[in-house]
Parts: sequence; structure tokens; C-alpha cells
Amino acid sequence: MTPNIAVLEMQSPHCHLRRLWLPLFLLWIPLILLSPIILLIVFGVCMAGRINPWRAIAVFWAIACSLPGTHVHVSTHHSRILVRIV
Repeated sequence: MTPNIAVLEMQSPHCHLRRLWLPLFLLWIPLILLSPIILLIVFGVCMAGRINPWRAIAVFWAIACSLPGTHVHVSTHHSRILVRIV
């Protein structure tokens, strides 16, 4: 399953952004439209680096599909950032 929504929450003494919901599924539309160009670039880079292009595409797809459920917490003494991918 590909990631659909990212939730961003930031807190600092000067700024407090409660929660920002980012629809990641809207990014798939331009990605699909640009896919022929992206595939040509991936094949060119893989051939230059002597890497199997189908294996590289499979690895990128596996990474994209494993993103849902990711939680990233970054905090300092005064600020905090939380990113969740649903």
C-alpha cells in the first residue's frame, strides 16, 4: 500500500502549528504523468552504474510501500516536530 497522507505537527516557543494534513495521494498524479521521463532517467543511471534497473525499481517501490506507519519525532529543549505517514 502506498502512503496516502502525511501528518505534520510543529511546536516552538514562537510558532505553534497544531496539525497539518498533507495529501500524498495527490503527488501520485504528476508522478504518473512524468513516469516515462523518470523511467528513462532511471534506466540511464542504472546502465551507467551497471545496476539492474528492474531491481532498482523494485527496491524504490518496496521503500514507498513500506512508508505507511512511519513516525518521526525530532525534539530539542524548546521545539518539537512530529511527522506521521498514514
